[in-house]
Amino acid sequence: MNPKAISLLLVPVTIATGYVVWPKSPAVALPIHAVAAVVSVGKKAAAPEELPPAEAVELMAAIESGALKIECKGNGREWLRLTLTNKSAAPLAVKIPAGQMFESELNAVVVVRPEGSEVKPGGIAQLSLQTAATRSLNKVSEAPYRPTYNTAPKIELFLVHAHDRPELSQSAIQTAILALTENLPVSAVAKFTPAGGWLPSRFNTDPFRVEIAHIIQALGALREMGVKDRDVAMTFDPQLEIEAMIEPLSRAAAMRYYGIAPEAEWEYWRAHLLHGDPGTRHYALYGIARFYPEIALEMMPKWAREPKTNPVYRLSAIQALADTQRPEALGILQALAGEFGAETELGKAATAAAKYLDTHLATLAASRSSVAFRSSKPAGGF
Repeated sequence: MNPKAISLLLVPVTIATGYVVWPKSPAVALPIHAVAAVVSVGKKAAAPEELPPAEAVELMAAIESGALKIECKGNGREWLRLTLTNKSAAPLAVKIPAGQMFESELNAVVVVRPEGSEVKPGGIAQLSLQTAATRSLNKVSEAPYRPTYNTAPKIELFLVHAHDRPELSQSAIQTAILALTENLPVSAVAKFTPAGGWLPSRFNTDPFRVEIAHIIQALGALREMGVKDRDVAMTFDPQLEIEAMIEPLSRAAAMRYYGIAPEAEWEYWRAHLLHGDPGTRHYALYGIARFYPEIALEMMPKWAREPKTNPVYRLSAIQALADTQRPEALGILQALAGEFGAETELGKAATAAAKYLDTHLATLAASRSSVAFRSSKPAGGF
């Protein structure tokens, strides 16, 4: 039999009727749709190749073994971004523990909260880490980083504590870490101006200055984990307490930290005004104005008008009237400006405070009107 005839025996012929007849078998005819089912019998589909479970590996061990390539960029303070490339033939579950350090020239940062990522063979994964500077000399700008075996024993217990305190802000964590590694004073991390003015310094710690609320949160966390107040330089600053009590956002936390009961708050302001640190006694006037405005409206004009009162207290009393945020204070300030005269220091202070309060009240009234309008607007905007 010639080759062409043999090939015809192996190839089915399609009939115009829609049936398939195999050569040399005229009695066997199958519908075309049935042929696929017949052909597929006995031919098992190939199952997708299953990868083995990912192997859990520590970052440094995976890098040293050559299984993992890593590229890092960070800002020297709160973030670090990693690109992980799996060079091995097996999936890797990369673990990065809290306490892992990264360096860039003189910069050093530490991982605050543990992270991890699974990387497929030959695959790439992106990972973002929460970090904190271990040195106040860190340059805060984007730069390449490298992982290191170096450690920071002074902050290990704090990182364990922070793991169980998700409510701790990044700024509070950073402040606490610098308190442990360098024992910085409040003047190095606070945004408020020291009562005695800024002291000349060789180092710029401005990138690590935070709001008072974060400082109080940091000190509270250190106390909770067992660090003694006497071992933390920030606790010795008398201005921090009164600043924290004046600031509405930190007031509640400050009362807890300094052990001031709500029912004893008025006595706190009174005692500080009469017997507090000479450099911050007048701060109590602002606290009274903010939290006891009714008393301030009666008290502050008397302090401002009394010629025997220290000029610092008279000036503070005028400025504190604006902190009451009461419309009644506007008329009092305008009257004081007229009494003292436009050219005097007290008169200028009263005029400036009146302008500030007037602007604040106008902004507040506009905000309330806007809210009232939106509330009264029918559904659908008609």
